[in-house]
Amino acid sequence: MSPRPLSVDLVLVPVDQSEEATRAAEYATAIAAEYDAAVHAVHVLGEDVVRAIEQGVVDQDAVAEDSKVVTDTVSNIARDADVSITTSVAYGFSPTSKLRHPGSVVLDTAEELDADFVVVPREPVSGDPGEVLAKAAEYVLLYASQPVLSV
Repeated sequence: MSPRPLSVDLVLVPVDQSEEATRAAEYATAIAAEYDAAVHAVHVLGEDVVRAIEQGVVDQDAVAEDSKVVTDTVSNIARDADVSITTSVAYGFSPTSKLRHPGSVVLDTAEELDADFVVVPREPVSGDPGEVLAKAAEYVLLYASQPVLSV
Protein backbone atom coordinates (compact mmCIF):
# COMPACT_ATOMS: atom_id res chain seq x y z
CA MET A 1 0.00 0.00 0.00
CA SER A 2 1.49 3.33 -1.03
CA PRO A 3 1.54 6.27 1.37
CA ARG A 4 -1.31 8.73 1.20
CA PRO A 5 -0.54 12.09 -0.40
CA LEU A 6 -2.29 13.83 2.46
CA SER A 7 -1.83 13.51 6.20
CA VAL A 8 -4.84 14.54 8.28
CA ASP A 9 -4.93 14.66 12.07
CA LEU A 10 -7.60 17.33 12.57
CA VAL A 11 -10.54 18.33 10.37
CA LEU A 12 -12.15 21.70 11.10
CA VAL A 13 -15.81 22.27 10.30
CA PRO A 14 -17.48 25.62 10.95
CA VAL A 15 -21.15 25.19 11.81
CA ASP A 16 -24.23 27.32 12.24
CA GLN A 17 -27.93 26.45 12.38
CA SER A 18 -28.24 25.54 8.69
CA GLU A 19 -28.85 22.14 7.12
CA GLU A 20 -25.80 22.82 4.96
CA ALA A 21 -23.63 23.01 8.09
CA THR A 22 -24.99 19.67 9.29
CA ARG A 23 -24.12 18.16 5.89
CA ALA A 24 -20.62 19.68 6.13
CA ALA A 25 -20.25 18.07 9.56
CA GLU A 26 -21.17 14.71 8.05
CA TYR A 27 -18.48 15.13 5.39
CA ALA A 28 -15.91 16.30 7.95
CA THR A 29 -16.64 13.25 10.07
CA ALA A 30 -16.32 10.91 7.07
CA ILE A 31 -12.94 12.43 6.19
CA ALA A 32 -11.78 12.17 9.80
CA ALA A 33 -12.89 8.53 9.96
CA GLU A 34 -11.01 7.74 6.75
CA TYR A 35 -7.78 9.28 8.06
CA ASP A 36 -8.19 8.23 11.70
CA ALA A 37 -8.32 11.92 12.57
CA ALA A 38 -10.36 14.09 14.93
CA VAL A 39 -12.96 16.76 14.16
CA HIS A 40 -13.25 20.22 15.65
CA ALA A 41 -16.57 22.00 15.12
CA VAL A 42 -16.62 25.76 15.64
CA HIS A 43 -20.07 27.31 16.00
CA VAL A 44 -19.80 30.74 14.38
CA LEU A 45 -22.17 33.36 15.79
CA GLY A 46 -23.51 35.96 13.38
CA GLU A 47 -23.68 39.74 13.53
CA ASP A 48 -27.26 39.90 14.86
CA VAL A 49 -26.46 37.60 17.77
CA VAL A 50 -23.16 39.29 18.62
CA ARG A 51 -24.75 42.74 18.62
CA ALA A 52 -27.66 41.50 20.75
CA ILE A 53 -25.25 39.98 23.30
CA GLU A 54 -23.14 43.14 23.46
CA GLN A 55 -26.27 45.32 23.89
CA GLY A 56 -27.69 43.03 26.56
CA VAL A 57 -30.81 42.38 24.47
CA VAL A 58 -30.22 38.62 24.33
CA ASP A 59 -29.50 36.44 27.33
CA GLN A 60 -26.09 34.79 27.01
CA ASP A 61 -27.50 31.61 28.53
CA ALA A 62 -30.02 31.39 25.66
CA VAL A 63 -27.23 31.83 23.13
CA ALA A 64 -25.18 29.19 24.94
CA GLU A 65 -28.14 26.80 24.81
CA ASP A 66 -28.54 27.40 21.05
CA SER A 67 -24.81 26.77 20.59
CA LYS A 68 -25.09 23.56 22.58
CA VAL A 69 -27.88 22.33 20.29
CA VAL A 70 -25.71 23.03 17.24
CA THR A 71 -22.55 21.43 18.65
CA ASP A 72 -24.50 18.48 20.09
CA THR A 73 -25.77 17.71 16.58
CA VAL A 74 -22.21 17.60 15.27
CA SER A 75 -21.01 15.65 18.31
CA ASN A 76 -23.69 13.01 17.72
CA ILE A 77 -22.64 12.66 14.07
CA ALA A 78 -19.00 12.19 15.13
CA ARG A 79 -19.85 9.76 17.94
CA ASP A 80 -21.94 7.63 15.56
CA ALA A 81 -18.85 7.35 13.34
CA ASP A 82 -16.55 6.71 16.33
CA VAL A 83 -14.61 9.92 15.61
CA SER A 84 -13.13 12.11 18.34
CA ILE A 85 -14.63 15.60 18.44
CA THR A 86 -14.04 18.91 20.16
CA THR A 87 -16.15 22.04 19.85
CA SER A 88 -15.91 25.78 20.37
CA VAL A 89 -17.94 28.94 19.79
CA ALA A 90 -16.62 32.04 18.03
CA TYR A 91 -17.99 35.48 17.27
CA GLY A 92 -18.14 35.82 13.48
CA PHE A 93 -18.46 39.59 13.74
CA SER A 94 -16.88 42.45 15.64
CA PRO A 95 -18.12 46.03 15.86
CA THR A 96 -14.53 47.19 16.40
CA SER A 97 -12.74 45.17 13.70
CA LYS A 98 -13.85 45.21 10.08
CA LEU A 99 -11.48 42.32 9.41
CA ARG A 100 -13.45 39.97 11.68
CA HIS A 101 -16.10 38.09 9.74
CA PRO A 102 -17.14 34.42 9.49
CA GLY A 103 -14.49 33.56 6.89
CA SER A 104 -11.64 35.09 8.87
CA VAL A 105 -12.89 33.39 12.04
CA VAL A 106 -12.78 30.01 10.29
CA LEU A 107 -9.23 30.59 9.05
CA ASP A 108 -8.05 31.94 12.41
CA THR A 109 -9.51 28.88 14.14
CA ALA A 110 -7.85 26.56 11.61
CA GLU A 111 -4.48 28.20 12.28
CA GLU A 112 -4.90 28.23 16.08
CA LEU A 113 -5.79 24.54 16.13
CA ASP A 114 -3.29 23.56 13.43
CA ALA A 115 -6.09 21.94 11.42
CA ASP A 116 -5.00 19.87 8.43
CA PHE A 117 -8.25 20.02 6.49
CA VAL A 118 -11.32 22.28 6.45
CA VAL A 119 -14.86 21.41 5.38
CA VAL A 120 -17.15 24.40 4.84
CA PRO A 121 -20.86 24.49 4.08
CA ARG A 122 -22.05 26.23 0.94
CA GLU A 123 -24.38 29.17 1.06
CA PRO A 124 -27.75 28.36 2.65
CA VAL A 125 -30.83 29.40 0.74
CA SER A 126 -33.10 30.60 3.55
CA GLY A 127 -31.13 33.57 4.86
CA ASP A 128 -32.15 32.74 8.46
CA PRO A 129 -30.18 34.84 11.01
CA GLY A 130 -28.76 31.63 12.53
CA GLU A 131 -27.14 30.81 9.21
CA VAL A 132 -24.01 32.94 9.22
CA LEU A 133 -21.60 30.99 7.05
CA ALA A 134 -23.11 32.03 3.72
CA LYS A 135 -20.08 33.96 2.48
CA ALA A 136 -17.46 32.13 4.53
CA ALA A 137 -16.97 29.28 2.06
CA GLU A 138 -15.71 31.51 -0.74
CA TYR A 139 -13.36 33.38 1.58
CA VAL A 140 -12.00 30.16 3.08
CA LEU A 141 -11.51 28.62 -0.37
CA LEU A 142 -9.56 31.70 -1.49
CA TYR A 143 -7.30 32.15 1.54
CA ALA A 144 -6.91 28.84 3.39
CA SER A 145 -3.49 27.28 3.63
CA GLN A 146 -5.09 23.87 4.23
CA PRO A 147 -7.02 21.75 1.74
CA VAL A 148 -10.70 22.78 1.76
CA LEU A 149 -13.83 20.92 0.78
CA SER A 150 -16.96 22.99 0.19
CA VAL A 151 -20.17 20.95 0.39
